[in-house]
Amino acid sequence: MGETATTDINVAMHYLKRAPATTPQDQRSLTSTVETLLQSIKTGGRDRVLELAATFDDFHGDPRLEIAKVEALASSASSQICRDIDAAHARIQRFAQAQLESVQDFEVELEPGLIAGQRLVPVSTAGCYIPGGRYAHIASALMSITTARVAGVPWITASTPPRDGVLDPVMAYAIAKAGADEVLLLGGVQAIGAMAYGIFGRAPADLLVGPGNAYVSEAKRQLFGEVGIDMFAGPTEILVVADDTADPDVVAEDLVSQAEHGPDSPAWLVTTDDGLANAVLERVPALIAALPSPSREAAEYAWQHRGEVVVTTTREEAAAAADRYAPEHLEVMAADLPWWHGRLRNYGSLFLGPETTVSFGDKCTGPNHILPTRGAARYTGGLSVHKFLKKLTYQKMSRGAAARLAPEAARICRAEGMEAHARAVDLRASKDEGNDDR
Repeated sequence: MGETATTDINVAMHYLKRAPATTPQDQRSLTSTVETLLQSIKTGGRDRVLELAATFDDFHGDPRLEIAKVEALASSASSQICRDIDAAHARIQRFAQAQLESVQDFEVELEPGLIAGQRLVPVSTAGCYIPGGRYAHIASALMSITTARVAGVPWITASTPPRDGVLDPVMAYAIAKAGADEVLLLGGVQAIGAMAYGIFGRAPADLLVGPGNAYVSEAKRQLFGEVGIDMFAGPTEILVVADDTADPDVVAEDLVSQAEHGPDSPAWLVTTDDGLANAVLERVPALIAALPSPSREAAEYAWQHRGEVVVTTTREEAAAAADRYAPEHLEVMAADLPWWHGRLRNYGSLFLGPETTVSFGDKCTGPNHILPTRGAARYTGGLSVHKFLKKLTYQKMSRGAAARLAPEAARICRAEGMEAHARAVDLRASKDEGNDDR
């Protein structure tokens, strides 16, 4: 039997499967460990980074690869995967270019003599982290580096863990294609620290982007303010909203496909149909059992400990439940897709219709796959060209405009108790005596 719960948005949610209460990783221990590592990198510099690379990645040598070396390694990648990467890169680049064109410099005269404007200026340096670990995240190289390059970032450093002590040729091809200026063969906190502090010769990164494990995410969190970051990210998530028109085989397969990411990756189903919910629950275990290792073990644990299946009465309740989850990836397999598109508000990226699986978006369709998790979609979107651009404002005034606005500004200043501010604008008014520039 499931259980019924009432959420804080007054939606009755009947759980056929609910994730059990778990004891989260000791955040204090994680925070302390990362803080210690970052401090040791800041004070120990290159030697400390190399020591950590040897300890955690069994890597010995110079981790910095000039782009010519990366291109040489890429030459041994198969022609087919190179063509696939080329096609994915073209779509990602085209989408990023469209994002760039959606914002622009402007200047407006707010009233006679008062001109204000906006300039779009890219950050000077970006550090793009590309995870290694369980899987080779080739698409993450394309998503982060390509987007920074389209934004006009002058210098892009990519960092990724070595695999068997080297940079994988396919990863090398993706990094070179995307347009990185250099590569650091580093993973984990040492990679984040090296890019943030500019340890290997380049200026410190202005902005750090890219997904990673808990240590990478915590390192970015601690460095935020000293450098910019894309977002506070956690394990990847999927939520499927479905009605009685959905195919349970497709729904189940998509849930499993994201649970494959790792044992902490939630896979959620919200549906208006009990029959579909039970059919999916029946199919998921067999799909997981048929996976090879390590995907099988990761998906099995994730489904057992993070998976949820919720049944609601109406589609409005289902949409409200989805907004409450605010998932990274939100798939809709239901009738009347325009209604869902207009109604849903909280998600990292939306996938409309049964053909549009998250796996397409993860790898090659175009919109960025570096997205908010852990409910952050309530207040932010994913990585975009805009993240690499500073929207700088400016203003200029004629003497006449300054005189006209001075009394207004002075009154507001004095209402706030800021007399020096008020006198600064009073001075502008006195300087304008006899001036005809109005």
